[in-house]
Amino acid sequence: MERQQNRVYIFDTTLRDGEQAAGGNLNVAEKLQIARQLSRLGVDVIEAGFPAASPGDFACVEAIAREVKDSVVAGLSRTKKEDIRACFEAVKSAPRRRIHTFIATSPIHMEHKLQMKPDEVLEEIRSAVSLACGLVEDVEFSAEDASRSELPFLIEAFKTAAAAGASTLNIPDTVGYATPDEFYEFCQAIIKGVDAPKAVYSVHCHNDLGLAVANSLAAVRAGVRQVECTINGLGERAGNASLEEVVMALKTRADRYGFVTGLDSTKLHPTSALVSRLSGVHVPPNKAIVGANAFAHQAGIHQHGVMKNPLTYEIMNPEEVGASGSELVLGKHSGRHAFRDRIEQMGYVLTPDQIETAFTLFKKLCDSKKNVSDGDIAALIADEILPASGEGLYELKHCSVKTGNGPTLAVVTLANGKGDISDAATGNGPIDAAYRAIWRVIDLEPELLSFNIKATSDRSDSLGETTVLLRSGDVTAPGRGVSTDVIESAVKAFVNGVNRLHVLASAKGVELSVKKHKHHYE
Repeated sequence: MERQQNRVYIFDTTLRDGEQAAGGNLNVAEKLQIARQLSRLGVDVIEAGFPAASPGDFACVEAIAREVKDSVVAGLSRTKKEDIRACFEAVKSAPRRRIHTFIATSPIHMEHKLQMKPDEVLEEIRSAVSLACGLVEDVEFSAEDASRSELPFLIEAFKTAAAAGASTLNIPDTVGYATPDEFYEFCQAIIKGVDAPKAVYSVHCHNDLGLAVANSLAAVRAGVRQVECTINGLGERAGNASLEEVVMALKTRADRYGFVTGLDSTKLHPTSALVSRLSGVHVPPNKAIVGANAFAHQAGIHQHGVMKNPLTYEIMNPEEVGASGSELVLGKHSGRHAFRDRIEQMGYVLTPDQIETAFTLFKKLCDSKKNVSDGDIAALIADEILPASGEGLYELKHCSVKTGNGPTLAVVTLANGKGDISDAATGNGPIDAAYRAIWRVIDLEPELLSFNIKATSDRSDSLGETTVLLRSGDVTAPGRGVSTDVIESAVKAFVNGVNRLHVLASAKGVELSVKKHKHHYE
């Protein structure tokens, strides 16, 4: 990647580190939607996954490498030779490709996780980076847990990587331990000590103390020119540095930092919404830049000031991040052209056949409600179009509930490829009863970890969208369902989650918790 003055490169790891958030599980179609939108956003590097982790991860990285043309497509690998070769095979079709290899350098990791001596780690770095550089021109090396590493050894590790050919040297705050002043001095000392002027220095900050963005910006001031981040700050534990916050901090406070990114900030809001819906991780209303309340003003004195001059209480315009503007209202008289334009504005890139299917579903929805919101359309695409990739182990055929003074009764019929299977159950309300009926029908004993249902818009006729998180054995998977009937949306979400459990278990080569007794519910 050719360096440019006054430029900070954005390395997005939503599809790798972001998906490692608890319950994260995106299928190939969903990852492709996000990758396409990240490329349109202008992200410099898309870390598409960890190819050696599983056949499913390999397939996702390979698919993204074939599709994305404008961004560098990176795959993550350990320093193991088989990881690096798998990574190359996954990214090799990308016009611009990168192998990102890493090994831990902190005393606690070297002793307890790697069980390696410092000299052995240095030799591992030299060997791995040399192998990667023999396969691709663009190689990044990361020193895992850098912020808890001993500075002299860390500098030696980066020198070894640079000498072996790494063009990007990444300084991760893996456990979110650093503070901004400390991290500024730390990064500055590394850059000075390594003395590799042709290298691009990078940071990857976690948010365990809520300092990921602050630490990333401090690193930029210290001389770092690549920031690794995720949409909505997704990631393990408390997440990563939020891409939208880093980008808008650099843009809004250009007077302080003096750097630019190559991103189209007007696409931040639709990208955030796309990732939120497909990942099932909702954006808090008070989230900076992309939260529902980011540009809301309730206090009277604030409202008065904003009406006089928005700059009194807004340091950026909502339009800068794509958060406002006139909404095209779609209804039963809307045509294909308006529909296609709308889904593209929302960040979705569909094939002609998918657009036609989505348009048919949209017209069907118009028969039951007057106006269709963006949320309705996005929910339809996420629920009906993107999962249509062979995940349908079970299909909901019928669900009915009967409520009254006594317990609620639910009857559920599923198709499983061999025929229809039905059962009934009572429960504490219609959704509980329906879930008990499903539990009696399927061959698993999944544990329901979380349940959330919300409206797709603020209108009374909006769709109900349900997200669940299921666990079976060591496998955790989300489920999503949408319908004008909230009970049906909840049932569809559960069935979708069960299907994802099967697909994910198959990709990982692990066993699910099979039902021991025919009729069992916990």
